[in-house]
Amino acid sequence: MSEYLISINIQKLDGGGYLATSESIQGLVAQGRTIAETMEIAQDVARKLIESYIEHGDPLPGRLLPSTKMIKNIKIPISVMV
Repeated sequence: MSEYLISINIQKLDGGGYLATSESIQGLVAQGRTIAETMEIAQDVARKLIESYIEHGDPLPGRLLPSTKMIKNIKIPISVMV
């Protein structure tokens, strides 16, 4: 199993929810109710796109980065019920 790191952009939608896109993988679009849900859906979409590249013998996008053992400066969303 291989692991890759991709960059995603998440924007808040006017009607509610969030939209994720990526410059790393063309065609990656994911929408969710929360940032965490949107990130999870984006991971699933990215996985399916990468698997499709591999299954069809297509080269992987050049912006995919192989995962390393240490990843620094990651921001994660934390939902708090108050």
